[in-house]
Amino acid sequence: MSQPQHLWGIDLGGTKIEGAIIDPAKPDEAVHRLRVETGAALGYGHILSQIISVVRELSSRSGEKLPARLGIGTPGAVEPGSGTLKNSNTVCLINQPLPPDLAQALGCEVFIANDANCCALAEATLGSARDASVVFGIILGTGVGGGIVVDGKILNGCHGIAGEWGHNPLRDEDEPCYCRRRGCIETVIAGPSLERFYHRQGGEKIRLPEIVTRAATGEALAIQTLERLREKFGEALAAVLNILDPDAVVIGGGVGNLDLLYEEATREAIARYLFNSTLRTRILRPALGDSAGVFGAAMLAR
Repeated sequence: MSQPQHLWGIDLGGTKIEGAIIDPAKPDEAVHRLRVETGAALGYGHILSQIISVVRELSSRSGEKLPARLGIGTPGAVEPGSGTLKNSNTVCLINQPLPPDLAQALGCEVFIANDANCCALAEATLGSARDASVVFGIILGTGVGGGIVVDGKILNGCHGIAGEWGHNPLRDEDEPCYCRRRGCIETVIAGPSLERFYHRQGGEKIRLPEIVTRAATGEALAIQTLERLREKFGEALAAVLNILDPDAVVIGGGVGNLDLLYEEATREAIARYLFNSTLRTRILRPALGDSAGVFGAAMLAR
């Protein structure tokens, strides 16, 4: 019996591009992997060439032919009507025909999904939520994204935006967002948004890990910043739970590493906005770490 064909995936991030080849018999282990800088400031053409270089270098290192099918996780989503990218915080990708351009350059089929969808798929099938039927996967870092997996399959939706909770508005918030709306969840609880809040309230211009350290020492403004995260996260996530009612929520991204998101006080913050008397949804840490994105992308090529 022939061996199952390896799966190839690309995790296209704002700062790095990671490629991996995985064995479908052991999909949580990479056979080969490679990371390079995205170089987003250099534009779409540079990003395209970087992805092509990663795929070709993986082929050279592994001794395998270029793949017949390639899965890609990317910020934003593909517009079903045109095949171009939209809603990406790597703005040079917007309105660009990435799938056909890569397919032509590499001579393969290209399957693209939102990066949060890829993370959700990996965690729902290989990671901490692998026993759950309905999973909401969160990316909470420099931006806020989400993905929905039902019975091991990504839910894309009519517009390709299922799970994009980061651009729903929060009450009493008015910060402008790159999407040209105001008060989006991303402008409130993403890492840079929390840092901006701390600075505007009179604190120094420092990174979130330092704010967390200062909160642990009792600094009032740092504590206020993290309590803002807890309360706004609870309000934002409860809106998703009221509609989707998932079995599990998995939180990825840098902000998702914060212990406070898994504390009982945060569950209470969610429950305050929940249309139910108790909160039974599991709020989980990711099991696959930063590998989830590229593993999920590779699984798109199944």
